Amino acid sequence: MVKQHENENAAWQKKWQDEWIASANHMKIMLAALPENEGFARVAVAAFMTQLNPMLEEVDDVKTAVSEAVTNSIIHGYENQYDKNPEIELAVFLTERAIHIKVKDEGAGIDNIVRAMEPLFTTKPELERSGMGFAFMEAFMDELHVESAPGEGCCVYMSKQIGGQ
Repeated sequence: MVKQHENENAAWQKKWQDEWIASANHMKIMLAALPENEGFARVAVAAFMTQLNPMLEEVDDVKTAVSEAVTNSIIHGYENQYDKNPEIELAVFLTERAIHIKVKDEGAGIDNIVRAMEPLFTTKPELERSGMGFAFMEAFMDELHVESAPGEGCCVYMSKQIGGQ
């Protein structure tokens, strides 16, 4: 589900905010946009979601999606500009049988979201990037919504139902 229209983005933001407020449990972490923090992000989300008693495969799916979103922010959003102390916001909330994740940066942004989400598309072939980040997020999560514009950063919303599918 790729959406780029401004009205749809506003609706997604409102839905996220309303559900965040109504959720019984949530967390928010600000991470320095450093490669070594990608592992922490995925483990933190995996630990948080254990409250839903997920299957190992569900944990692995979520960890992979979080890893891809955080790595995209580091590599593409901030282009490894560590001297500027960039940060990534990782917000997660749980509903009765689902996990909802937001990964947000204030980096370079994405010019063409639809193109960026095509499998094997990469803007960094010299770094041997596979161009599969968004494809993995879409494959492993039940919902994926991306908001971005050049110079305005990127916000990735993902949700996954846990158990009873």
